[in-house]
Amino acid sequence: MTSNASDPNETPTPTLPPTAASELKSADGFNRIGKALRYSAQGLNHAVRFEAAFRQELMIAIPAVIGLWFLPVSMVEKIMLFGSVWLLLIVELLNSAIEATVDRVSTERHPLSGRAKDLGSAAVLLTVVLMTASWVLIAGPVVLKLF
Repeated sequence: MTSNASDPNETPTPTLPPTAASELKSADGFNRIGKALRYSAQGLNHAVRFEAAFRQELMIAIPAVIGLWFLPVSMVEKIMLFGSVWLLLIVELLNSAIEATVDRVSTERHPLSGRAKDLGSAAVLLTVVLMTASWVLIAGPVVLKLF
């Protein structure tokens, strides 16, 4: 063990050999890409099977993206609307990962656990607001003209 500080009373910081930090990492090259894709597919599968919020957002996202193809707006606006939906799904996946990690560490109530979960939830809320505002401001006027 080595110490990064000059204080002799400080607890030494352990130094890991280069291979110890990478033991849980997969191999390089195509093997690594294949494993990463498999882990990503497992993550999406877990989100659909175990996360009600992700399923609910997916039920909004699928018809929104399908309807987007028929919406007479510019390609840039379509990309912005699609991006807002995609971002919501990404943030929900990250929020679910935070919640799963906190629950893995301990299921007992703790202020920091609550804070972590609340912050993840706030991130989802802000993304929902962004997505809703994007759709109302970009798609709303176009849809109203159709009726």
